[in-house]
Amino acid sequence: MIKKNIRNFCIIAHIDHGKSTLADRLLEATGLIASIGERTQFLDDMDLERERGITIKAHAITMNHKAADGIEYVLNLIDTPGHVDFSYEVSRSLAACEGAILLVDASQGVEAQTIANVYLALENDLTIIPAINKIDLVSAQPDLVQQQIMDLIGCEADEVLRISARQGIGIDQVINAVIDLIPPPKPYSDKFSSIEDEPLQALIFDSIFDNYRGAIPYIKVVSGVLKPDQMIFFHSTRKKYQVDEVGLLRLKREPQKQLAAGEVGYIIPGCKEVGETRVGDTIGDVENPLPKPLSGYREPKPMVYAGLYPTDADEYEDFQNALAKLKLNDASLQYEPETSGALGFGFRCGFLGLLHLEIVQERLEREYNLDLVSTVPNVKYRIACTDDQILYVDNPVHLPSPMAIKEVEEPIVKAQIVTPPEFIGAIMQLSMERRGIYENTEYLDPQRAVLHFKMPLAEIIYDFYDRLKSMSRGYASFDYEHTGWAVTKMVRLDILLNGELIDALSVIVHEDKAYAWGRRVVDKLAQIIPRQMFEVAIQAAISSRIIARATVRALRKNVLAKCYGGDITRKRKLLEKQKEGKKRMKMLGHVEVPQEAFMAILKSD
Repeated sequence: MIKKNIRNFCIIAHIDHGKSTLADRLLEATGLIASIGERTQFLDDMDLERERGITIKAHAITMNHKAADGIEYVLNLIDTPGHVDFSYEVSRSLAACEGAILLVDASQGVEAQTIANVYLALENDLTIIPAINKIDLVSAQPDLVQQQIMDLIGCEADEVLRISARQGIGIDQVINAVIDLIPPPKPYSDKFSSIEDEPLQALIFDSIFDNYRGAIPYIKVVSGVLKPDQMIFFHSTRKKYQVDEVGLLRLKREPQKQLAAGEVGYIIPGCKEVGETRVGDTIGDVENPLPKPLSGYREPKPMVYAGLYPTDADEYEDFQNALAKLKLNDASLQYEPETSGALGFGFRCGFLGLLHLEIVQERLEREYNLDLVSTVPNVKYRIACTDDQILYVDNPVHLPSPMAIKEVEEPIVKAQIVTPPEFIGAIMQLSMERRGIYENTEYLDPQRAVLHFKMPLAEIIYDFYDRLKSMSRGYASFDYEHTGWAVTKMVRLDILLNGELIDALSVIVHEDKAYAWGRRVVDKLAQIIPRQMFEVAIQAAISSRIIARATVRALRKNVLAKCYGGDITRKRKLLEKQKEGKKRMKMLGHVEVPQEAFMAILKSD
């Protein structure tokens, strides 16, 4: 039978609500670490995670705690990323738990991503323990936030814990609530007399890459037992492996003789890539296989695509090696080589979202000492051609000609925006500008409303979040999920410099917004591109039709300076000669596009 002293739980919280700090306090309270002192955010071991105050990579850790009743409990904290880009990883981590601590900042209240993750937890039938953090702050409003939590999950006032993770207030209450309220893991079936007889089923909720041991999946054993030397297989790939080692996740990996049903830990199966140990996949026993895997597995699908290019062409091989190494740790990253006339050799990369793109680019630049340029991010469009062929296009260069397209479909997301009521008007205007369809408004309390929209994903990947934050003075929060496809009118907008196509600046935009986008881009480029010895014409075009133009005037030498009088025909002759020279220069001259130009296109003024 499954041990009754196991508690598997996670912490649900919005960015910067104190999740990593609470995890630190739990590690201290259970004696796994001494007082942390200078180092904080123990589970966030990446520099980027500490700087941004977000969890990028999920973590897990096993703690032992002796309760007042004398029983020693095994507490498995399965940490989760909080950002919408990683919602699939969150759902798999939640599937490995029986309960969750809902952590809300006492000064900021319930946020959009918190609501989304609470709904995910309720779908997975988790026991939720509500807790209000940062009650020691001067700006804290615990009574107001308590009411928000009660309205959100329908709990009673005395069920909401009030804590301060930073000060260590109420940590014992949290541990006791985890032990008392969260149930132990459920047995797979009552038909078997012992765990040893049950068929093996284990859920992979995360995996990391070790340079010496290969891919190491983090797992929760749902039924049966996992031991070293056992032959296992992965349901999604049907590949077979012999287990080298199993163990628990404490501050470092601790090998064990076995992992039994209900336990959380790791296995080392000798896989060479993280892509083979897919999040959400089921591990089975080769000798006693179950026909059906655990439900909920799906392939991680990129939602946003962008080209990444090294600024120095000599760094291409280093960039290729860096991407291959990063892919070992991040199975959701996809890339393939591509060439641009403007930027040279690079890679077309697929990301889960815009935050994922930012993080990957920053990690490549920091960890591998690269200098990269990113093209305008695009989403993937579904194209129905006139010859009944269906194409998926994520690069503007590959969009077929308008004559060959029957219809274009774009990805649609269901968005929810949590905001104070005074910003509702401005946010609705912004959402309507971005082709959003208003659905309804809910009020969490008199100070906080939730707006629901359906919006094209292409409209929110540029600067929607920045605009939302600035117009709401930072109070609004935003969350979305992909819901399907909708027919739309999209066109490819090209940018030409002196008649030469700059493929890296091409973009797929909605027909109604093409002129505004083209006008803005050419005006921006006219400010950024330095003046040459010849005139530079910057044009925005749809197919062969020019819709906007700006001109960078030529630098001119004063050829009349040596004329101290004389006939006007002599001056005219000198000016005509200069004009002919400028024309020849324009035909032979090459315009260098500065890197700021590519970044400036992403910013909306």
